[in-house]
Amino acid sequence: MIRLQPGVPLVEVERSGVVESLHSGHMVVLGPDGSTLFAAGDVVQPIFGRSALKPLQAVGLLRTGLELDPQDLALATASHSGSAVHRDLIAAGLKAAGLTEQDLDCPPDLPLGEPERRKYLAAGLAETRLAMNCSGKHAGMLRACVRNGWTVSGYLSASHPLQRQLAMTVADLTGDQVAATGVDGCGAPLFAVSLTGLARAFSRIAQAGNGPERRVADAMRRHPELVGGEGRTATRLMQGVVGLIAKDGAEGVFAAALPDGGAVAVKIDDGAARAADRAVTVGLRRLGLGGAVLEALASEPIFGGGSPVGAIRPVR
Repeated sequence: MIRLQPGVPLVEVERSGVVESLHSGHMVVLGPDGSTLFAAGDVVQPIFGRSALKPLQAVGLLRTGLELDPQDLALATASHSGSAVHRDLIAAGLKAAGLTEQDLDCPPDLPLGEPERRKYLAAGLAETRLAMNCSGKHAGMLRACVRNGWTVSGYLSASHPLQRQLAMTVADLTGDQVAATGVDGCGAPLFAVSLTGLARAFSRIAQAGNGPERRVADAMRRHPELVGGEGRTATRLMQGVVGLIAKDGAEGVFAAALPDGGAVAVKIDDGAARAADRAVTVGLRRLGLGGAVLEALASEPIFGGGSPVGAIRPVR
């Protein structure tokens, strides 16, 4: 069994002058030349990159010969919030390939985004596969199967030709051997690589001048609202920093990279997204970034009785 070794304190939660919670984790910052500018914790142990691997898997989809327009490609990288726009675009892409929602093997779910979920439930809607935040990735996987004449049934099996191709792509982009293959929350195969490897892959995608990597980066930059959704940290970062690509993942994973290849990857030990969202801003600052969006995201207020009484903030 692979067991994550604990990291170092990265984010604290202060309430009324008392630090009541502390999130430890791991962070690596790579310079444009691939050198390690900063490392905290163990950045070479294998971790599951969760949905932060989706841009890598999207590159793999294109390497199979699949053609996707920028919107569908952005959705293939997405942990989307489940808005009507997200759902309608994915449904249209499936229809164009002769597929339906019933071909998706991701589990039915409610929208991931809070405002989207409230609106969805207020409309009396039930859990569906389209609303599940990984449905864009699954739609891309299905369309790659149709494009290559592979069986649609069983497309999530690790032995399926599609998943073998995606595993090879992850290994190629990260420069790591896949240390373990698991099952993600959406049912798709999940690959364990190092945090440094994840940052290296984002660097390659962000600075690519052509090919599938460039197409994925351009789609994310053009449609950050499809990669996440309104108010989501990855979307806000890409909207606020020109040329940045950014993607969060479950269990406290976050990765981002600039067009020059500078990259950051974070893993929070206890899996807290609130900590990963704060910690990634530290890595971006170490790459020389500033600006309003980083100021806004670096600290999140803690409330008591409806008024701010503290903050979630980085300690490094």
